[in-house]
Amino acid sequence: MVVKYSGNIPYPYIIDTLDTFYGINNKSDVEEYSSTQPSKKLKSMKKQNSQKRRLSILITTFWDYPHTGGLSNYISELSATLRSQGHYVDVISPRKFPSLKKEEMRNEIVPELEDFFSTRYGEVNKLILKNQRLLYIYEQMLKTVDLEKYDILHAQDLFTANILGKFNKSLQKPLFYTPHGMYTFNRLKFNIFDKGSVEEAYYLRMEQQAVSFASHIIILHDGFRPPLESIGAKQEHMTTVYTGIENKMYPKKHKAKDDKITIASIARLGPRKGHRDLLSALSTINHLDNVEVLIVGDGEMREELEEQKEKFHLDMVHFLGTRTDIPEILHETDIFVLATLNDSLPLSIIEAMHAQTAIISTECGGIPEIIKHNKTGIIIEPGDTETLARALSFFIANTKARARMAANAKRFANANLTNVKMVSFISNLYSQALAAFKVGEKI
Repeated sequence: MVVKYSGNIPYPYIIDTLDTFYGINNKSDVEEYSSTQPSKKLKSMKKQNSQKRRLSILITTFWDYPHTGGLSNYISELSATLRSQGHYVDVISPRKFPSLKKEEMRNEIVPELEDFFSTRYGEVNKLILKNQRLLYIYEQMLKTVDLEKYDILHAQDLFTANILGKFNKSLQKPLFYTPHGMYTFNRLKFNIFDKGSVEEAYYLRMEQQAVSFASHIIILHDGFRPPLESIGAKQEHMTTVYTGIENKMYPKKHKAKDDKITIASIARLGPRKGHRDLLSALSTINHLDNVEVLIVGDGEMREELEEQKEKFHLDMVHFLGTRTDIPEILHETDIFVLATLNDSLPLSIIEAMHAQTAIISTECGGIPEIIKHNKTGIIIEPGDTETLARALSFFIANTKARARMAANAKRFANANLTNVKMVSFISNLYSQALAAFKVGEKI
């Protein structure tokens, strides 16, 4: 017996994907979904939108906000700068919803999901179960929001892009999507799930649908173009807008000749940020008496990294944990290192550029688009500890090279990586989308 589809269970295109994976041919019970959001005011709303300059914008995230990390900082910069320009902005994250109500919905939906998956497919995948439960709760909460009042919908992840896409069937508003990483690819790369698994099929379909729902995709760097194109995005529907920040960095501290050289690495202590490589590289460098190394951030690898420090006798390395005084730390920093193995466009690098710091990082994501080798910093291959050691030794020994590349980095950041520059591009895209929707086009 195949259990019949219910509207509370995964979206029809997800059921179609899972049916295909499990070899089930029962498409007739999967009906097209319909949004409960009203659409009768759509035409008049569009007319009003095209005549006003002050936009009403909804930004959505599936993750907790605010929190520590690049995505949270991106949303904060985007929303604050839009508001400073006179726009109305709401940010909706799971934290906006009452915990008690979420728990009630969790208790209601989980048994239904478990019954659906086990009866239809003969198993319950824990990752997919959890994701569908979170999707359901977010969607139910979003139904309490008057989505008609927004001119622009802007999803910051593939999950809320799917949820907004469902509602937008009737709303018919410009829906922007900003991916902050390639979800399926990264989880395959780091063995969170396996190639050919049901998890891969499920999350890949979610990514494909997010692209399909989007009126336009704002990407953080050009490196997103090939993978997004491979799942259905068109080049003309993607625009690269580099992340910009408000420059709160202090002028670089003038150091005396006998002051120690400060090396800083600011990142979450997780497996993909390359801290093991940094410590391994440091262990091969002689004469580090005039150097101090500050590891800023916390995470699941802290204990392992502290043990690695002791093993290599790296007394100059100090773990500072999570800090709120990043500008002050960068004020003291001579060399910034992010030996990341997989990344998009880390905010910490942009902060280091604004702080006029010499930078060493890896050829990952959009990093080479802003750190030009031997001009605004040094770029190495991820995992190449030997080259990383040489780059560190070079900057430690060459004050003039440090100063030259640090000054170039600051000039580039001032010209290209400010919050005003970023929001100028994005607000122009919003306006273009509204104009395009008026005549029934996709920008």
